[in-house]
Amino acid sequence: MANTKTTGSKAATSASKTLQSKATGAASKTAGGSALSQTGAPKKQTSSSAASAASKVLLDGRTSAQSKSAAGSALAQAKGKK
Repeated sequence: MANTKTTGSKAATSASKTLQSKATGAASKTAGGSALSQTGAPKKQTSSSAASAASKVLLDGRTSAQSKSAAGSALAQAKGKK
């Protein structure tokens, strides 16, 4: 089944703020970039490296809510394991 999910407006805003922040780490920026690139693009899927980065962001207790929102969106659009 093809991925039909896209990044919503709230997650896209969070992803944008994550990318603009100087205090944001590389994993957060990778996940944010992936989420932002999938705004309005239902055929795009999160790559395995971006999904791994998003997972690390969600597990890190120091990560901001904005970064976690972007990472969650990116991870929700990752290709599922078979």
